[in-house]
Formats: sequence, structure tokens, C-alpha cells
Amino acid sequence: MKAAVLREVGKPLQIENVTINKPGPHEVLIRTVAAGVCHSDLHFVEGSYPHPLPAVLGHESAGVVEQIGSEVRTVKVGDHVITCLSAFCGHCAHCVTGHMARCVSGDVRRGKGDEPRLGNGLNQFLNLSSFAEQMLIHEHACVAVRKDMPLDRAALIGCSVTTGVGAVVQTSNVRAGETVAVIGCGGVGLAAVNGAAIAGAGRIIAIDMHPSKLELAKAFGATDVIDASQEDPVKAVIEMTKGGVQHSFEAIGLKKTTEQAFKMLARGGTANVIGMIPVGTMIELHGADFLGEKRIQGSLMGSNRFPVDMPRLVDFYLSGKLKLDEMIARRIKLEDVNEAFDELKRGELARSVIVFDT
Repeated sequence: MKAAVLREVGKPLQIENVTINKPGPHEVLIRTVAAGVCHSDLHFVEGSYPHPLPAVLGHESAGVVEQIGSEVRTVKVGDHVITCLSAFCGHCAHCVTGHMARCVSGDVRRGKGDEPRLGNGLNQFLNLSSFAEQMLIHEHACVAVRKDMPLDRAALIGCSVTTGVGAVVQTSNVRAGETVAVIGCGGVGLAAVNGAAIAGAGRIIAIDMHPSKLELAKAFGATDVIDASQEDPVKAVIEMTKGGVQHSFEAIGLKKTTEQAFKMLARGGTANVIGMIPVGTMIELHGADFLGEKRIQGSLMGSNRFPVDMPRLVDFYLSGKLKLDEMIARRIKLEDVNEAFDELKRGELARSVIVFDT
């Protein structure tokens, strides 16, 4: 199959012919139909987060099941599926207490001494490696969805949408009428704005430095926008809300914006860090602010329970509540993946989606 391979940090991905194994007892072979080009992939390309190389990147995807292992019970051949990087074992302490996204069990990977899922000495990326014509994954890394769901849009649910919407409705438990601020209006940030609208937030403030993204945020449900290149977003939010928001969401992964997310909280508010802050970066907060019962917390993949959440998000899209059409800026071929990364660096587009020949 064709796949996009990262062989060296900071270098372009290479399109190569690679081999893929057959499904083991609990594994599924999927024909990839679409894969979003996510900022998380870029973090690994740039070396902000380490990963064994060489590797086939890609983790936001959807496709069709081609083969299943002997013990697979959750999907069948021909199913349309969305994948998720937070593969879960189902029996560790995190899983059995309802926190499946936190699972770190090695049971969903092939063990030492087993044949690797990918040949050519390649490492699998985040249990998926979806910048490839096929994926071989654990059955608990995908979920079947309605066949009337377009798979190029379904792919976005696999990461950015689940992460953004989940951070709002699950990690921070936003309730109807509450105030929300979202810093960064890329794919994840737009999904958080959309999630806040679905949750019934009374005021949704979108913050970015690109006017085009702020206009897009309005279409996703933002009631107010702030151009952070023109004014101090913390001061603007506090003035706008007369004291700060009850929930803030940092969707970029920077020290400065994380600190801003905390500073713009009202008493009793919660700052949620969705963005991937580079390894080694330290965050500075004013200790006295904690006397106001302000909180800061991380959100891992939207605290998802993806076998339940993703079919529901599909229903939201098909009923018109979840905005996915507007999020896709370009549909590209696998060979254009490096150009899509360049666009991500410029921060001008929400999402490029690789669409494979079917």
C-alpha cells in the first residue's frame, strides 16, 4: 500500500510503498477512505513530542472494514467506521470506572516478539497510522457508524471534533446558560465552539488572531469574537462578561495562551487545556487566584467514550447541529500531505482532509 512516512524529525514525509500484516484475533483491517491532517501530527513532525521513527503518521480517519480477526465482535466486514487513537482495553482501572480515554494498557498493541502490524521496519503511530491506504488496528480503536454518514466528514470526528466537543460537554461539563471562551479557532477550537452551542452555553467567545477564522467561528456558534492581534483577550473577556467566564478552553498548546485561559476565568471557573503544550514547557499561574476556587485541568481526547460518543456526533451532524462541512477547507491527495502541513503552520485553514481513491 501507499503510505506517508516520517523518517526524520523536521523533514517532509515520504510517500512509500509499505507492507501491512493480516489481522490478529482482536484486530481489524480497514481500507482508509479519509484522513484529516491534524496539528497533533505536526507536533511529531517538528519534534515537540517524541515518537519512535520511522513511522507512518495520521490519526484522524474513517474507512471501511475489509477483514476482521477471529475474536472480533464489535464490527464486521463492510462496516463504515471511525477510528480513535485512544484505543481502550476494557478491563483496567481507567476503563472500568468510565475513563476509557485514559487507558494506557499494552493489550491493544502487538506484544514483543509478535510480527509488527507494519512492515519495512515502520512504527505504528498512535495505534492507527492513517496516512496510508489501509490501517491494521485493534477492534477497540474503531466504531461502526451509519452508512449514510459521508466518510470525509466522519474522519474529523475521529480526533478534532471528539476532542473539542468532548472537552466542553464531558471534561468541563458546560451547562445551559453558562459562559465560555475558546482560544484558538482551528479544527479543535471550532469543535469546542460548536460543542458549547450544542450544550446551550449562553455566551460563547471565540479568540484568534486570524479574522477569517473568527468569521468561521460565528458560523459554528460563537456569540462574540476577539481578535487577539488587536487587543488583550484577557482584558476584553473580563470586560465583556463583567468578571470573566465560567469555562475557558485553550486549543493551541502555548504557554501564553494557557496562562490567558486561566486569567480570564470568573471566580469558580475552570480552564481546560486541550492544546498539546510542547514537552518541557512550564506554565506560570498566580497562586492567589486559587483562592477564588479557579481550576485548571487537562482534557485528553475530550474525555471520550468513543464507541458511544462518535455515533451520537454522527447523529448531531446529520440533524444539522454539528458543523463539519464548514470545517473542511481542502480535500487533497496523500501526495499533498506536506503542503497541508505548511498550511497548518501558517494557521490560515481549519482542516485539510486526505481523500483516498475508492
